[in-house]
Amino acid sequence: MISVNPEGLSERENYKFLTGSIIPRPVALVTTQSETGVFNIAPFSFFNIVSSNPPMISVSVQRKKGVSKDTARNAIETGEFVVHITDEDNVVDANQTAAELPAEESELRLTNFTTTASDKVAVPGLREAKVRLECKLERAIPLAGSSEKPGCDLLIGKVVCYHIKQDIYHNGRIDQNGLKPVARLAGHTYTKLGELFDLERP
Repeated sequence: MISVNPEGLSERENYKFLTGSIIPRPVALVTTQSETGVFNIAPFSFFNIVSSNPPMISVSVQRKKGVSKDTARNAIETGEFVVHITDEDNVVDANQTAAELPAEESELRLTNFTTTASDKVAVPGLREAKVRLECKLERAIPLAGSSEKPGCDLLIGKVVCYHIKQDIYHNGRIDQNGLKPVARLAGHTYTKLGELFDLERP
């Protein structure tokens, strides 16, 4: 087995090692809105559950040369965001939202997504997503990099409303085959659910 000291690697080399080994990663498609009303959409695979009581999720938004991306800045300024689960039916449009646009331009025009009003937050959601989570920002934590130029903004969101497509929700459970989630691997590669198996916990 090879042992590698991450301190001897460049940021890009560490990124490749992490994203090539911590797989598959679910993809959060996040909508935010600036204080001036610009609607932003962006995908993030540094995403997971934090807590179920109360329900909280995390999204790590990498900075660029110490500067926060639109998603993090909007979420911090307004205290709200909406997370959508990326699936086989929306992944192509989700990928389009990764385009780097000026802050005053919305990614919506690059996609076939349509917006829908949220119940508990002002930020609209995306109608085409089978699952979306309205979130209030619980905490934003600048991490990594240096104190002057952090490397990322870790957003912790408290889920204040769930929206689930009716035909994939049965007896309090989500049909994972109906959801058809996709996950990010390394580079430009994604994966579908594939073969499933169960193991009883000891």
